[in-house]
Order: sequence, then C-alpha cells, then structure tokens
Amino acid sequence: MVQDLNIFIPAKFKRKDMKLKKNIAVSESGFIFDPSTGESFSMNNIGTEIVEYLKQDKSFEEIKKSMLEKYEVDSTSFEKYYYDFINSLQQLKLIVDE
Repeated sequence: MVQDLNIFIPAKFKRKDMKLKKNIAVSESGFIFDPSTGESFSMNNIGTEIVEYLKQDKSFEEIKKSMLEKYEVDSTSFEKYYYDFINSLQQLKLIVDE
C-alpha cells in the first residue's frame, strides 16, 4: 500500500518551484560555493543533477519526469528524497522560493 506523499512534503514546498540563488557557484564535480558566506559544500551525483535542473529553472514536475525516466525509482520515493534535499538546500540558504 502506498501512503499519500502529502504527509512527507513540508507545507512550505507544496506547489512551489525553487530556484538556486543567482550568486551560487556550482562545479561539475558537485561542489557548491556561496560567495556571500564563503562556505562550500559537496553533493553526490544525484544532488548535482538536481541542482543543475534548478539552475536551468526547471519546475518540480519537469525534474521529477526527467529523474523517473533516467533512474529506477518510484514517484513516491523520488518525491520524498527530492523534498529532503530541497529542505537541506534551503537550510543552507542556497535556494529561494519562486
């Protein structure tokens, strides 16, 4: 039985697309640099791919469609992992609401 994913999605993310802040630098190898704070972070390949989609101003639905086509993951699992990742980016102040 599949649970309704709405219980996993923080209300602040529902039906919103997120954007990477304009001044954030991202390398191809997954390093993120925030020049306003001087902090840097590293991501795995999937995180790097999602951030690339955010840089391209892709909507959540576009990102989800691409990832479900490319990887063996079900929709519910992807959405949970996606929103966990977005929450992490938001806590680090690397993204903003559209």
